[in-house]
Amino acid sequence: MTPYSLLMDFAFMSILLFIAQIMRAKLKIVQRFLLPSSLLAGLMGLLLGHQFLNVIPFTKFAGSYPYMLVVFLFGSLFIGNKTKISFKKIMNEVGDTFLVNGAVYFWQYGIALVIGGGILAVLYPQIPSAFSVLMPGGFIGGHGAAAAFGGAFNELINWDEALPIGQTFATIGLVVGVIGGIIYINIATRKKWTRFIATVKDLPAGMRTGMNPKEEQDSVGVETVNTMSLDSLTWHVMLILIATCGGYYLTNYLQSIFTSLSIPMFSVSMLCGVAVQGVIKMLHIEDYVDKKMISHVGSAATDFLVAFGIATIRISVVVKYLVPILILSVIGVLFCTWYLYFVCRKLYHKYWFERGIFIFGWSTGVVAIGVTLLRIVDPQYRSKTLEDYGMAYVLLSFIEIGLIAILPTLIVNGFSMIAGAVCLIIGVVFLGVCAKMYGVYQGEDDVLRPGEESMPF
Repeated sequence: MTPYSLLMDFAFMSILLFIAQIMRAKLKIVQRFLLPSSLLAGLMGLLLGHQFLNVIPFTKFAGSYPYMLVVFLFGSLFIGNKTKISFKKIMNEVGDTFLVNGAVYFWQYGIALVIGGGILAVLYPQIPSAFSVLMPGGFIGGHGAAAAFGGAFNELINWDEALPIGQTFATIGLVVGVIGGIIYINIATRKKWTRFIATVKDLPAGMRTGMNPKEEQDSVGVETVNTMSLDSLTWHVMLILIATCGGYYLTNYLQSIFTSLSIPMFSVSMLCGVAVQGVIKMLHIEDYVDKKMISHVGSAATDFLVAFGIATIRISVVVKYLVPILILSVIGVLFCTWYLYFVCRKLYHKYWFERGIFIFGWSTGVVAIGVTLLRIVDPQYRSKTLEDYGMAYVLLSFIEIGLIAILPTLIVNGFSMIAGAVCLIIGVVFLGVCAKMYGVYQGEDDVLRPGEESMPF
């Protein structure tokens, strides 16, 4: 190992990301399946790494980068937040969106822990109880949450297989989200469930090729500090690194004092990010922190996180746990499909398929997949799905982050079944409140519902 080892690992992955982006821009087959460049780069890294062709000399530390990047990513989550929307306002304006999307989080984790965990406890009692939560961690959480869970279990119970298993689930979920979503959209158009399209047409060039046309290009943020003093990108990355540094050292300090205390580092990093934001407010410099740029820095970290996460999946671990992985993946796909065709159909009174396919996309893969699927069925976003989700996510983000932060500690302390049961109960409450407030749709699915509109085909 040399001081250049980490730099070269990221340089090699950058080469793969470049190749993947060019493949997305030029190859029709890649465009057809809408595969993210980070996924393609990760698959190439896996093939060219030491487990197969041994062409790219990734260091032995490459497998630790996903969790390291998660600690960085969670440090960024609350920095630059300025949005203040009340719970009452969200419930009044987008209550059904908040409740239906919120229930997905609780039910997917609950079903995995109770049903998936119960099945594995009978068939594979030697498998750690933490195994089952890696499915929703990868599906609904994506590669970032999967790395968070995997890294946490490595920290808390020294289970180093959790990280590659979580990345495997996340990769499966991403592929299922894209391919399954396109299949379901084709079914919906034939059954006349879609309101804005009659057939599946080509996406806009930017979404299809991954390269935005010149007229659609936008800035990634605002230059909030003067370059005579400090570059604006340096300023924003610096704030995240301060939170990351605090998370690292505070975690080690707490564990040195409370030796029986198990706290995932990414959770502490997130809290340090809250502290950084508090200092920013105390100093009255909120106007000099651009949330859009902070988000883009986090997104850049996520691209490398996904790529390294896939590239360092240990095939021997996947083979060892192949059947349990398949069992839980089937459970996850069946749940997301049922949620689309039953829950969304009954509880969304307008544009149920458009709203439902968006949920299917992000609950198997990531929000970007949900947006892509939505864009296919609602090219002009006339269903207001994204607008409503954006408002609801102010509260949904606390559910998402809270589950990722709390569940690892509960599970390693033997409360996995109880945690799963509580998640299921909360999910039932969410949907029950939604049904009470908005009613349950009982009509036909191929006719316009009140308040809907249809494009002239």
